[in-house]
Amino acid sequence: MSHDPAAGDGRICELVGVYHARGDVRGELSYWVGARLGRAHCELCDITHGTFRRKSSWDACADALPVPFTTFHLNDRPPDVAAMTDGLTPCVVARSCDGELVMLLGAGDLAACRGEPGALMEAIDGAVDHAGLRWGDSWPEGL
Repeated sequence: MSHDPAAGDGRICELVGVYHARGDVRGELSYWVGARLGRAHCELCDITHGTFRRKSSWDACADALPVPFTTFHLNDRPPDVAAMTDGLTPCVVARSCDGELVMLLGAGDLAACRGEPGALMEAIDGAVDHAGLRWGDSWPEGL
């Protein structure tokens, strides 16, 4: 879906990140081993997680956003997110306050962030502007 200004005011109520990995125990283990062997890769995982756990720098950036940033794995996406992102993961999607989903960033955009949460925040800001969306409040300073 692309943003249609006539459909609503384009305010973002949530950001959704979708990992290119399954979130069950088998999927997590398979991804971890595959990533170490160079057989599996998820650019969003590189931004949000280190080798064994979430990055504190990611948590700080996500907490500073004016809307929640919710993440899902391939096997736990809500149906509307799954339909939109099928074959397009990893990615970041905006959910407008009127329920519309707008693709903001794909795998290439996430790779350009080089694993840096701050770079993801800048990419999101640019993608929001490009899509003609807006935050409910102003973008936080210092990101």
